[in-house]
Amino acid sequence: MAAAEPKPPAGVATARRLARSCWSAFWDYETPKVIVVKNRRLGVVYRLVQLLILLYFVWYVFIVQKSYQDRETGPESSVITKVKGITSSEHKVWDVEEYVKPPEGGSVFSIITRMEVTPSQTVGTCPESVRVTNATCGSDEDCVAGHLDMLGNGVRTGRCVPYYHGAFKTCEVSGWCPVEDGASVSQFLGKMAPNFTILIKNSIHYPKFQFSKGNIENRGNGYLKRCTFDEVSHLYCPIFKLGFIVEQAGENFTELAHWGGVIGVIITWDCDLDLPASKCNPKYSFRRLDPKHIPASSGYNFRFAKYYKVNGSTTRTLIKAYGIRIDVIVHGQAGKFSLIPTIINLATALTSIGVGSFLCDWILLTFMNKNKVYSHKKFDKVCTPRQSSGSWPVTLALVLGQAPPPPCPCSKEDPGQAGRPQDEGRNQALASPPPQPRPPCDPPDQMVDAPERGAGPGPCASQDSTLTDPRGLAQL
Repeated sequence: MAAAEPKPPAGVATARRLARSCWSAFWDYETPKVIVVKNRRLGVVYRLVQLLILLYFVWYVFIVQKSYQDRETGPESSVITKVKGITSSEHKVWDVEEYVKPPEGGSVFSIITRMEVTPSQTVGTCPESVRVTNATCGSDEDCVAGHLDMLGNGVRTGRCVPYYHGAFKTCEVSGWCPVEDGASVSQFLGKMAPNFTILIKNSIHYPKFQFSKGNIENRGNGYLKRCTFDEVSHLYCPIFKLGFIVEQAGENFTELAHWGGVIGVIITWDCDLDLPASKCNPKYSFRRLDPKHIPASSGYNFRFAKYYKVNGSTTRTLIKAYGIRIDVIVHGQAGKFSLIPTIINLATALTSIGVGSFLCDWILLTFMNKNKVYSHKKFDKVCTPRQSSGSWPVTLALVLGQAPPPPCPCSKEDPGQAGRPQDEGRNQALASPPPQPRPPCDPPDQMVDAPERGAGPGPCASQDSTLTDPRGLAQL
């Protein structure tokens, strides 16, 4: 008689079944269940939300923002400027070499419109300015010799001397004399300044797309010598009058020329490179950059000096200049069709349409009259048995759906078994074969919005109701 083969331990057999179950479940395909709710108002809300999302992506994202393009911001730029014109003050004629600072023609330059000139300053001693703190005095004891005020004009000598004009006195200083406040002469250069012309040469380059362009049209016959800027007829003639720039910035030229200010000339290059290069044109805008409504910060002035020799001694002319500073600012962006941003934005649009389903599900399960019925139809409740802590492989197999389901714990007890003694029921269970599993509680294929006739079904419906009403319409 052949010896019986040894049976593997129960744990090994369970592990093998679990491994086979996992391998089988790996190749399963799962698809969501769709429930159709016949409710016109909810359908209108659903389609309206979808329409709004589609309009947002089609009109704003793809047409206005052109999100199907790859973009580059901040072009590489160069700016060259040149000012022309002459003007006159009370005593002399001024040309461009004297009133433009600095003269190199960069993107930031100043046009002097008013000067306070202190001529013939030499190194010596003179009264301090009354604008300096503690500069006024009554006697020599009020002036400390060797004292240096960082906001003053020199080192104090210790003497109290009469001021340039008036009856009061100030402390004497050793420095460039006379000081600015005592002998300065104001000269206004803004009489002809509105007619000054400013040429602004600008060229840009977008390295990502290898695209370059300039703001001057290639014309011959001295075109730039006889044209001025016009947005319609002479867009590529970047010659601007100073008065035109100030007017476009919304400022008063006389006031600006007297106290100075900063004007920005903004050149914008927004280029759609899916179109021909002729459609990529500069746009000019002008605005004041310094805060004119704040007296402490408004205006613009600076100082410089001109040095020369007189009888072998160094002499200078100190100039405090007020003027209009021009800042040329260039920015822009270029875009060209690219497949990657197009796919990303299309996927975002399709995903966002699901917001309509989320909103309608929330309305359906929260505010509708039959929200409990809808909840029972939308969500399936799986009844799992309670297992001991040591039977985790069986529990995992049940979750994966690879083991026969236990009797539904939420179904009612068989009325035929009620009233039998406990021992007789135990003997009957030993003698009779194991009971067959009950059929699952299948939800109806389609849900119809019918009048409610009572409470919704329980977690597991009885078999008799399934046979008499196979579509489950009576439950609604």
